[in-house]
Amino acid sequence: MSQERLLHNVRSVMILAGYSVSEDFTMRPKSFDIVANNGEEILVIKVVSHIDSINEEITHDLSIIAEQLQGSPLIVGERTRDSDLERGAVYVRYGIYAISYPTLHDYVVDHAPPLIFASPGGLYVNISGERLRELRQEYSLSLGDLAQTLGVSRRAVAKYESGMGTTIEIAIKIEEIFDHGVIESVDLLAFNPEQHSHRISHCESAARKQTQQHEKVISFHQFLKELGMELYETRRAPFQAMLKYDGNTILAGYGTGQKTMKHADIIGNISSIINGYGLCVLSDSCPKRKIGKVLVMDESSLYKIEEADELISMMSCPS
Repeated sequence: MSQERLLHNVRSVMILAGYSVSEDFTMRPKSFDIVANNGEEILVIKVVSHIDSINEEITHDLSIIAEQLQGSPLIVGERTRDSDLERGAVYVRYGIYAISYPTLHDYVVDHAPPLIFASPGGLYVNISGERLRELRQEYSLSLGDLAQTLGVSRRAVAKYESGMGTTIEIAIKIEEIFDHGVIESVDLLAFNPEQHSHRISHCESAARKQTQQHEKVISFHQFLKELGMELYETRRAPFQAMLKYDGNTILAGYGTGQKTMKHADIIGNISSIINGYGLCVLSDSCPKRKIGKVLVMDESSLYKIEEADELISMMSCPS
């Protein structure tokens, strides 16, 4: 399946599942393709045929954007270096879950979460350790008794009861012995932002943005910090930063007029999907105005703002 067809299918299935979905954008390279929101959960999705092409720069944006939106990052693809992605299986790339398009359909449309996760050694499942312990005790089996029946060590059974995953074959044997389910589904929304601590230091970001020609000019990043906003820098997104202030999320573009304005439409579209705000600050001189949901202003206008609430008020005003 071509990349374009795969992306079309993913977008279609998210709409079918009742999500509001961001529009397509042609920026290259890009760290994500879709932001989807159903009012309860937000998914930031990267669609790629070959999931081994995912690198740390891409997952940097995926993780930081998802974290700040209180959502989950997700990779949807077709194959790894060695084989096609299995339906119902979850793979991991740099700490982010990757699944096939059919698995996505099963999850968001049929509400059937995947049961299998792929590791270098093969395909595994998660077991409810607490339920396994209850069943073993209910059947008056010792750790050694169950281990002998399963053909594994006593230590392995103890680890299963502590939450360690196991092979599909062992899990099926356990369910056959007790005639009860112990396999747990994989929670695709269980994103742990603590494993992806990519918050950028405001001072470091400011230092990188300064040039010899603008040493006396307060940087875009540093100024927003001084207004009391938190700033998270992106690398391959259509916006250069995500701002957080008083429960508000702002997608901000910054740069020359021609380059930055190319991204204004998608910034506005995504900000609508997440119920946030869009901001484009131009290094060129320009009149302050609204383009759809995006507030456009030049640096000199921005630096006249004295409080963050004033900027929020400007962005919330109708066009």
